Amino acid sequence: MSVTRQVDRRLTEIGSSIRRWRLMQSLKAVEVAERAGISRSTLQKVERGDAGVSIGAVMSVMQALGQLDHVSASFDPLSTDVGRLRSAETLPDRIRR
Repeated sequence: MSVTRQVDRRLTEIGSSIRRWRLMQSLKAVEVAERAGISRSTLQKVERGDAGVSIGAVMSVMQALGQLDHVSASFDPLSTDVGRLRSAETLPDRIRR
């Protein structure tokens, strides 16, 4: 599978997950869009996994859904065993803290 297809598939999965978060909270699209400071059509693109949507829009939607901390934490390399091991090998002590 090509890199582009893998990315497109993941974007679609992420968009579907975002939509599920919204629906589980019984929120209308217009409500989330307003809270996120984006248009309803941009929210629709986020929920479809459109690659042209800015990461800022995605993060604003996650904030509106109360999930921004989870997203942010998922990018922390120190949250994984491999990341912690590699940081011990490569990063100066003042950065690892």
